[in-house]
Order: sequence, then structure tokens, then C-alpha cells
Amino acid sequence: MTSALAPAPAGRLWRFGDNIDTDAMAPAVLMKAPLPVLARHCLASVRPEFPGRVRPGDVLVAGANFGIGSSREQAPQALRELGVGAVVAQSFGGLFYRNAINLGLPVLVCADTSRLVDGAHAVLDLDTAQLRLDDGSVAACEPIPAFLRAMLAAGGLVPHLKARLARERGRPH
Repeated sequence: MTSALAPAPAGRLWRFGDNIDTDAMAPAVLMKAPLPVLARHCLASVRPEFPGRVRPGDVLVAGANFGIGSSREQAPQALRELGVGAVVAQSFGGLFYRNAINLGLPVLVCADTSRLVDGAHAVLDLDTAQLRLDDGSVAACEPIPAFLRAMLAAGGLVPHLKARLARERGRPH
């Protein structure tokens, strides 16, 4: 079974370390800037080349505590604006995780990211929670519950709720 998300996140892996905070994704000095401007600075303090070279479908791989810090919806929004297809990390800041899901950005916990090297290419299967690398190896992640995968497939919480309300009222969304 393939996920309703199309296409599956696929592309280059971008490797980041532990404790990447939301300020690195959405710098405080740019919080009032339009999203495209903010996105051009996303993670530039950690990897200056990232915002200019990331491509749609690329997968960000991180260590522990990705997205710690303040609750900034702009952090996952900036990643989506850049085209990041998903984030795979050993653990997430709870508020970042929920904001990402709410905004339609797949985030998966993967205890062992040691084989996920920077620059490798991979395809993420959300239904099986597996990241398949071009070399044939597979990194298993914790499955995302079906109700959250449905939210991701809809594009996030608001589109998901709009579609649900339209169905309940008997109208197409």
C-alpha cells in the first residue's frame, strides 16, 4: 500500500547533528518577514549552503532533540517552503513534532541514523516507516499512527479538518 502523499519524499539526505533548535530554522530577527525570506535563512547558521541547495523531496536527517526551543510554527513552515520532504531524527522537540504534523511535514523517529550519511539518496515510505537507501539498505523508523498519516496526506491539520467537515455536511471539499 502506498501513502496518499504523492510523491513519496525522495531525494538527497541532509545530515544535521543533535540539539538543532527552532531558532536555527526560523531566526528570531526574521520572524515578521514573509515566509520565502525566512526560508532563505533556514538552518543557514548550521549549514550555510542548505537553504540554497536543498531540493524538493530531500530528507533532513538529524540526531537527538531536533526542533527543541520555542514553539515556532515558522520552523516547519520554512522547511516545507524549501521543499523538504520529511525529517528523520533520533528524537524531536515535542512542540516542533506536533507543529510539523499539523503543517503537513512528515517527521519520523529513527533510533539508528548512523547509516544515513550526508548526500546519500533515499526514498521514504511513510506506510512502512522505512527509509530505503540507494545502496539497498533500509533504515527502520517508528511508524506514524494511521490518523496522523491521514492528516499528513491531507496536507496538515486545517486541510484535514476542512475535508472532514465537508464530508460530514455531505459536500465535497
